[in-house]
Amino acid sequence: MSDIIKLEDLQDRIIEIRERKVLIDADVAEIYGVETRDINKAVGNNPDKFPDGYVFELSDKEKRELVENFHRFNRLKHSTVNPKAFPEKGLYMLATILKSQQAVRATLAIIETFSKIRDLSRNIKTLSNIKDKTEQQNLMQKSGEIIAEILDDDLQTTDTETSIELNFAVLKFKHTIKKKNK
Repeated sequence: MSDIIKLEDLQDRIIEIRERKVLIDADVAEIYGVETRDINKAVGNNPDKFPDGYVFELSDKEKRELVENFHRFNRLKHSTVNPKAFPEKGLYMLATILKSQQAVRATLAIIETFSKIRDLSRNIKTLSNIKDKTEQQNLMQKSGEIIAEILDDDLQTTDTETSIELNFAVLKFKHTIKKKNK
């Protein structure tokens, strides 16, 4: 049985292309424990399950930018095939095709990660519009908890503290996480 897929492992792989949060096919394959060609073959064999918006092929320019900005994609530099990008919907659909235990665990972790990122993004957008200090504090607390889950999942610590400080245009947000040994 493989290692459990950790939230923070996925967080680092999610990138933004065309103003969408996506995972690149090579990363999906690694997470799912299959070859990239298996991912792309699954998409090719099931075109009805991947309509527009569920998967897209990167342009030559996007591929170049990917290789320039992310060391892990250096192997794509000389590839004649442009990678595919999977937004959240495409990953859900891919999960219906790939049925291994690792694929199921990976899909659950991916869903949780996208959900947390979406919640955090929504909270941050809402924070700048809220005038009531109590409501602001509650939303900041929830945001801090989401950040802690994303950055601090299953971290074994002693009585140390971790402070996360985010500076937004209208407010400064500081959240301290204090955990004891489990």
